[in-house]
Amino acid sequence: MTGSIEVSAKPSALERFFTLRVGGMLARNTVVSTAALLLGLAVLWALVEYGGMDEVLATAVSFLVAQTLHYLLGRTWVFRGTDRTFGTGYAIFLLNAGMGLVITVSLFALLVEYTPMHFLVARVIVSIFAGLAMFVVNATFNFRRV
Repeated sequence: MTGSIEVSAKPSALERFFTLRVGGMLARNTVVSTAALLLGLAVLWALVEYGGMDEVLATAVSFLVAQTLHYLLGRTWVFRGTDRTFGTGYAIFLLNAGMGLVITVSLFALLVEYTPMHFLVARVIVSIFAGLAMFVVNATFNFRRV
């Protein structure tokens, strides 16, 4: 009697995200994202209040500072083991961050325009969706860990 060998199919992209390992990366990414946001806000405030810098320029500088921290912690703690080179990964990360900014501003504008939602509540909701989208893009395409 011949036995049959069962071959397991490769998990789908969606199935690869629903693992404990990826859940751990998402939890670490949430901590890093929150820290980066708080640092960015602090840098923005300091540049405007103490440095006398223009608010728009200070926003750009604080965004780069926050995203740089996010990248460094993401590379070393969230997405450990990436084989992407540092410079290429940083460039891709900044492009992804720009995409996240577009998502954030667009969804925020829609929510405050078409719902009675308070703008701060809208900002938190939008940050959850934008943050998840950026996590997926970075986990799969930039750091290639999922």
